[in-house]
Amino acid sequence: MTPVSGGLTWAQLRDVRCAELEGAADGWGKASNRADAARDRIDKQLLAGLTPSQEGEAARAAVGRLRALGRNFQYIYTECGLVRTTLNSLAQDLRGSQRQLRDALEEAAGLKFTVQADGSVSYPEAGEDPLTKEKLRGGTASGHAYLQSAPPPPGFTSPNPLAAKAQAIADRIARALSEAAEVDARYARTLRKLTAQDGLKVTDAMWADANADATAVRALTADYLRAAIPHDATPAERLTWWQGLTVEQREEYLAVHPDAIGNLDGIPATVRDAANRDNLALLMGKLEAVDDDRSRTMLAGLRSIDGQLREGGYPPMFLLGIGDEGNGRAIVSYGNPDTARNVSAYVPGLETGLDETFAENDLKRAKDTMTGAAEYDSSTASIVWLGYDAPQLSVDDITGNTDVMFTDNAEAGASAYGDFMAGIAATNENADPHMTAMGHSYGSLTVGQAAQREGGIPGVDDIVLVGSPGTGADSAADLGVGKDHVYVGAAENDPVTRMPAKGEAQGMGMGALGGASVGAALGGPVGAAVGGAGGAAMAYFAQDAQTPESEIWFGTDPAHEDFGARRFRVEDGPRPVMEMGGVKAHSNYFDPRKDEESADNVALIVTGRGHLVSGQEHR
Repeated sequence: MTPVSGGLTWAQLRDVRCAELEGAADGWGKASNRADAARDRIDKQLLAGLTPSQEGEAARAAVGRLRALGRNFQYIYTECGLVRTTLNSLAQDLRGSQRQLRDALEEAAGLKFTVQADGSVSYPEAGEDPLTKEKLRGGTASGHAYLQSAPPPPGFTSPNPLAAKAQAIADRIARALSEAAEVDARYARTLRKLTAQDGLKVTDAMWADANADATAVRALTADYLRAAIPHDATPAERLTWWQGLTVEQREEYLAVHPDAIGNLDGIPATVRDAANRDNLALLMGKLEAVDDDRSRTMLAGLRSIDGQLREGGYPPMFLLGIGDEGNGRAIVSYGNPDTARNVSAYVPGLETGLDETFAENDLKRAKDTMTGAAEYDSSTASIVWLGYDAPQLSVDDITGNTDVMFTDNAEAGASAYGDFMAGIAATNENADPHMTAMGHSYGSLTVGQAAQREGGIPGVDDIVLVGSPGTGADSAADLGVGKDHVYVGAAENDPVTRMPAKGEAQGMGMGALGGASVGAALGGPVGAAVGGAGGAAMAYFAQDAQTPESEIWFGTDPAHEDFGARRFRVEDGPRPVMEMGGVKAHSNYFDPRKDEESADNVALIVTGRGHLVSGQEHR
């Protein structure tokens, strides 16, 4: 038989047993699942039992080896899962080409045509010569995989009426073979990459290679899996989609697209956690292969989160989102938000990014909230949500740009935060869970913007604003939950809660510029400095006289009586600069060791006991 289209014949394509490819895929799937089960047993049984009960050098060595073994099983799970999906996708793509071929062969048989070994199609005598009245001769049509740019000139085509039909069938056979050969080549290249180094230890370099493998398989199988992910659906519709998948389909999505499934609002928390833990390993492998400051910073944050996840313990951690876009993405819950009666989601603020500081400080705030709330109701989950790019300040911004903080980041974050909360509301298993939106610093502006969107923040009963520079709202009544369900904590020595209104700040900038110009003309550099300070002060007081007392940077001061929220008691905190406290008063709201009353008030609110908070007089 003469090979066609790179060695593949039509008989071979006709006889391909795609079910055998799927059977092989099932075998790889079983290997992947066994590795996943082994990893799960190591993490949730062996390590969970060994870590708190054993001490000493031998115990530490055992823990280290078990963690390495768990990482190896995770690598096996990932790579075997990639092979499974690649084989299943190959079977599906070959079925398409095979179907085209079989349809063409069936039509040829119906017309009594003969398909030659090389894919050409022979047709019999038909019709008659108008002059001789003899039957027109039959012939053979050779197929073309690609459409001809122009039809052949007259005289080069047979007048036999069957010739055109034979040519069409031959072309369809050629196209089916060409497509199948191209599919075979693409999948062969990818499968050859899915190999591991010899040995028993999975290295960082192997995880970097695994990330490249996953990227290749995702691109190869885009039509097979990714195209069906309902990115444009509502969270409730996504939950329905996920619940309608077979076990095998879910396993494939988790193996090949943990990034998409793990970050898809509306997917159950346990599923997102499993997907994101796998994606976390791939992300670390990806960033380990990149040598720049951004990647190193983000990698340090990912490693810290990974270490905390592997530590286990109480409260249990759920990784609900992870990504390296922008300044990084990370969503961590302490407690299962799908089963908890009380769920809070805290949005961090200015200068937050996926780094070690976030992994240590912001995760601790969520954990402190959950621990405090558990004293009132054990069915509680507390989330830290870094699902947006918080503004990043530099020294130049602070000293040279009085209007550096805009609402753009908050508005973008508000949409994503609203979608996330809609997902939590959709997956929570309780009939009427109590949900709290919390924002700290610039994060309170993000929460405020989300609350002012049409329909408010889905499922949210209470809103907590701490260390807030404003929400963009004039009144607590604008936030969609009723002003009695908006709670504000503002330390007297927190300068962020006393930021000047934009008009005042702009006046200070203009006054400083004008005063410096005059001072420089009269007294050189020293005169410029004195004149700048004096001009700024004069301009500030002039603008202040025209600005409402309750107005701060982003609208009405949430702690002011004009805003109408419920202000709860917090410690004043150390004074900035004067007591060498820096801006520590801005960071103590969640910490029971530094501000016990504030942390307890937050715990009361997130468990639906806001009526019990200790109040503080409005400004």
